[in-house]
Order: sequence, then C-alpha cells, then structure tokens
Amino acid sequence: MNDTLNQTSENTGGAGLRLTAPPSGWAIEADVVVVGSGVAGLTAALRCAAAGRKTVIVTKARLDAGSTRWAQGGIAAALGEGDTPEQHLDDTLVAGAGLCDEAAVRTLVTEGPDAVRRLIGTGARFDTSPETGEMALTREGGHHRRRIAHAGGDATGAEISRALVAAVREAGLETVENALVLDLLKDADGRAAGVSLHVMGEGRHDGVGAVHAPAVVLATGGMGQVFSATTNPAVSTGDGVALALRAGAEVSDLEFVQFHPTVLYLGPGSEGQQPLVSEAVRGEGAHLVDADGVRFMVGRHELAELAPRDIVAKGIMRRMRERDADHMYLDARHFGAVMWEERFPTILAACRAHGIDPVTEPIPVAPAAHYASGGVRTDLAGRTTVPGLYACGEVACTGVHGANRLASNSLLEGLVFAERIAADIVGSPARTPVPVGSGPSDGGWQSVPLLPPEARYAIQRTMTAGAGVLRSAESLTRAAGELAELAEAASDPASGKPAEPGVEAWETTNLHLVARVLVAAALRRTETRGCHWREDRPDRDDESWRRHLVTALRPTTEGPTLVVRTTHSTAFPPVTPEEVP
Repeated sequence: MNDTLNQTSENTGGAGLRLTAPPSGWAIEADVVVVGSGVAGLTAALRCAAAGRKTVIVTKARLDAGSTRWAQGGIAAALGEGDTPEQHLDDTLVAGAGLCDEAAVRTLVTEGPDAVRRLIGTGARFDTSPETGEMALTREGGHHRRRIAHAGGDATGAEISRALVAAVREAGLETVENALVLDLLKDADGRAAGVSLHVMGEGRHDGVGAVHAPAVVLATGGMGQVFSATTNPAVSTGDGVALALRAGAEVSDLEFVQFHPTVLYLGPGSEGQQPLVSEAVRGEGAHLVDADGVRFMVGRHELAELAPRDIVAKGIMRRMRERDADHMYLDARHFGAVMWEERFPTILAACRAHGIDPVTEPIPVAPAAHYASGGVRTDLAGRTTVPGLYACGEVACTGVHGANRLASNSLLEGLVFAERIAADIVGSPARTPVPVGSGPSDGGWQSVPLLPPEARYAIQRTMTAGAGVLRSAESLTRAAGELAELAEAASDPASGKPAEPGVEAWETTNLHLVARVLVAAALRRTETRGCHWREDRPDRDDESWRRHLVTALRPTTEGPTLVVRTTHSTAFPPVTPEEVP
C-alpha cells in the first residue's frame, strides 16, 4: 500500500476496494442495517424500527457483548442542580484542546439530558441517592461539576447494555450475531446498498452472506487492539473504520488515540485487554502516587488527579521516566472496605483477581490504549461522505471530542447521534437499492491483499513502540517502515503462500489499515496536542495545527493509496450537500 500524502480531496464514488473473500451465499433484505450492538447501534436500531423501518442488527459477538458493557465510569449530562449544558460545553471544549467542533459539542450537551431521560424510559436504571432519591451524580477528570450518572456503582455500561438488549428482544428485531462485517455494498449510483458479512459458525447463517439495505449504520466501536495493551475487548479491531476507508469514505483525526491513565498494571509484556480502573475512582478522591507515596499530579494542573486524561497520562509517563519505573500507583485505601464494595465492586473484584486488594494497598497502574477520538467523518446527522452510509459512537468522528475526549462523553455521544441518525433515515424517502456486486470483475472492485493472522502481533508491537503514548518523528518513521514491510510481504507471491480468507486474516488486515492511517496522520501532525504527544515537537502549535487531518483510501494501478489532506480552518469539515443528496 502506498502512502501518498497530498493536499487534494478526491471523488468518493466508484466501487472501490474490498477484502478478498468468497462470494455471498445468502442475503437478507432490509430498510436499515446497523453494524454493532453497543449503545449507539442499539439506540439507532430501536428508533428506526419504532418508525416502521425493517431493521437488521449485525454484531460481531453476542448481542450483549458490545464495547458499551465495559464502560465503568458513567454517562455525562447536565442533569444536576446548578449544572447547565453551557458548563458541560466549556469543559468539553477545554478537554478537546482547540479541535472540537463547537456546533457538534453544543448538539451533544443540549440534547444529552433528554436523551438520557429517554434511555431511562427504555428501562435503564441509574444509581440514586439514598437520602434524596434523586439520581446520584459524580465527577470525573476534566469536569468541574458532578454530572456523571452511573449504575451498579461501576457497571454503568453493563446496565445500559442490559436495558437496550432487552428492548431489542422485546421489539423482535432481526439480529445476526457472531458476524464479522466485511465490506460495504453499493448501487450503480455509488450509494450504500448493504454490507457483506461472515457469520462465524454459531448463528442462523454460516459463511459469507449479505444484508441488502439502502441505509447502513456503522456502530462498530473502536480499534484498541491495534496496540499490545488496551482496555478494549478482543472484537475492537477497527473493522468499521477499515470498511469505510475501502468504501471511499473519509476518516478524520485518527492520530488522537486516548490512553487511559489508570489501567491495572499486570507486569512487563502483558498483552490484550487489560482491566480498567475507572476515572470515577479518582473522582471520588483517590490519589496518584509514586513508590514513595508522593502525589506527583499536585502542582501539574489545577485539578491534579482530575485533570483531563491526556494530562494525567502524560504526568504518569513523566513520573515513570523520572523514577525509572514501569508503573505508578493509585491510592484509595482511605475509601474503606464498605465504599469499595458498594461503589466500585467490579474494579474491586478485578484487582483481587490479580492479587491486589485496594482496601489495604495502592493499585499499580499504567496508561493503556483506550479510546479513538477520531474515526469516520460525519456531519451532525451522522452522515459520512458516502451517501447512505452513517456512523456513530467510537467508530465515528463527529467533531465532539477534538484532540482528547472528555471523560464519560462517549456513551452520551453514541446515544445522541444515534437518535439523530435514526431521525435522518426515517425522514428520508424509502429506497430499494440494487447492489452492483462485490467481485473484482463486477463494478471495478479491487481486492486488498490479506495479511496472515500472525502479523497481528507484529502490528501491535510496532504500534506500541512507535505510536503509543510517546511519539516522535523517529519512532513513527520506523513504525511506518515496519508496517510497509508487512504489506509488501503480503503482496509478494515469492514470500510464500498467501493468507487464506478467514476471520483472523480479515481482522489483521483491518488492523493493518487503521494502523497505517494512524501513523501517517501522527507523522504529519508535527506538534503536541491533546492525546497526541510528540516528544520531538513538545509544544502546541495553534497557528499551523489548529486544524484537522482528513484521510481517504483510493484504488490506483499501483495498489491502494492513502491520501491525506489538511483542512484550511479550525472548523470541523462538513459533509457537503453534494456528497450526500
């Protein structure tokens, strides 16, 4: 794959690129197909179905296994006495380090409170104060007020997932579980016409098939598995971003990957999903300390441990360097056993499962990949640059998060923009698309060579070493070279037997694509901003870089080529009416 970096944008039409896969052996007809079963996907599906549109949900694991269920902290909204959307907006803009789209943030914070109330109406039960009976609200990093609603102490995501899954089942929505989405199908006009997918042997269908629908909603979650250590589940392999890129859609700001400051440290070389120690623990008064018990965040920021996540992560990394240590500590012994058991039962159990008792000892913590602030570029209706293709939740880049997501805004973003997507779909005339096909001989498709499954670990090690919390031109250039070598090996017939189509090869190929886009953007952005920390460019450069990077993947005679452009203003680039009729 060539990395051609220029300042021009190209037409997003045409059949585009696809993964190497067998032809579809079966198909489902629908009005809407939603890919993903977290808060964003299930909310969009429920709203579309309630309006009479035949909606099919495709999910990579079980219906209740989306990323939402792992959310511990809560959902942020101006629900408390004295709090206002304007104050929530101010905190979000500060956390976003000058790159938030204010219109998107204003949409989030003004529509958020009622969206949460509708979620409660769907059946979600949030914790209440035993004294007043009102919703119990707490604080997290970057928030100046207590505005985080939580459930089960530290099991907010699990409760939201439970309520939405129950609503989906009660509504009788058709669901295809254990299904990896492969590529977007298009009609003769270049509009979305459904998706191809592979059911992994446990669903009603098996093998490669398709869902034909004129509206496709990507709600596939994140891409944390591109790094060796992450809080993301194993299914978070960047499938939605990779699909959108191959379909001709634009992605934005992929360099801004948030590393959660406080992830349970499991020792050197630990890989895969790591236990998260929620921001809410610090919100309730836990202290970050070094091995000598010194609170090193005091004096670094007015909010100390409750500073925005990028600042806390950088503070931890700096202290680790100063002390030549591979982790720091989170001290909440002063909570006492009762508070730990009632407020943070999930975290308490995870720590004890790994031999740590937070009631009697500090918790070893270190940053790990957590959340992608960038993603598939959308407008305020969730529309991408490919007509009929929508995106919401972590897979999307709405402009809300800017260079760094404010804690607990992610569940709210998924909720608010899923409702806006449903409103746009329902408000548009129903269509019956005719897919032009998905084969390289039909419609000008170009197949992307598959990487072998074993390349996954090489990708993760490369990204962790070269594009992790600390980055530089040297580390990123090295990462780009190593990723290019993996692509060349996959394309070279002399390198051995080509990778066979299958779930592991498809996931690895998706991870490789999003890794290359991330590295290309991180090399281009020669400054430090938000959760993008360039050691060789330690200062924020508003004059040159208070703007966005937009990336597209284009088929060429020399193979798929990345095209990266820089916007000319600080505003988040809109999806123009010409792009979405």
